[in-house]
Amino acid sequence: MTQLQRIAIAPAQFQQDQIILTPQQLHYLGRVLRLREGDRFIAMDGLGKWWLAQLATEQAQILETLSVETELPVSITLVAALPKGNGFDEVVRYCTELGVTCIAPVISDRTLLHPSPQKLERWRRIAAEAAEQSERAFVPTILEPVDFISMVKGQESTVNGQKYICEARGNYPHLINCLSHKAQITTDQELIIATGPEGGWTEKEVEIAIASGFQAVSLGRRILRAVTAPIVALSIVTAVYEV
Repeated sequence: MTQLQRIAIAPAQFQQDQIILTPQQLHYLGRVLRLREGDRFIAMDGLGKWWLAQLATEQAQILETLSVETELPVSITLVAALPKGNGFDEVVRYCTELGVTCIAPVISDRTLLHPSPQKLERWRRIAAEAAEQSERAFVPTILEPVDFISMVKGQESTVNGQKYICEARGNYPHLINCLSHKAQITTDQELIIATGPEGGWTEKEVEIAIASGFQAVSLGRRILRAVTAPIVALSIVTAVYEV
């Protein structure tokens, strides 16, 4: 079953036991994946459900519902300051593979990139593709970029979760030593991790985050790139909660 190709389908495309495929999906299945009528593939709605489907002319027949258990036991929101260039493409792709639930791109005092609406659509496509590739049950939500301070203050009411801001400078405990033990987590617990831009967070940004309930943590003794830090943070979370 794991060798079957996977494709994300919008919930509105499901009609009874059939999937109405778009021209783009038909092109992808037929021309890119080389599937023919009668071939089987896995359809996923990005909301936690998988189906075994069989390709027909312009639609697909649902054969059975599949059970998949590939998600982490915690909900992870990554608050990431936008790096320059196309670096955020990598953040979205690799953090999706690692199990992130939601990615909140933010504009900090040292952010150099101010993305266009086309960038947001691109990130959402990358997240869907990465979820297909890594056999995720869910496609992460990619929020619209907002000011970092606004995002942080919007999380002040979060009570059933852990909130961390990763800071390269200063004497802070390592993230791995701050995460709750797996036995202590609940299914509705949320983990929020903020990683900074090139040049790091400003002192004011760290102070406001701490005042809003975030704990300042370290990702190690080395200075990580703005693209690397989110991947390292998600890898640490996966190591703690998935073993």
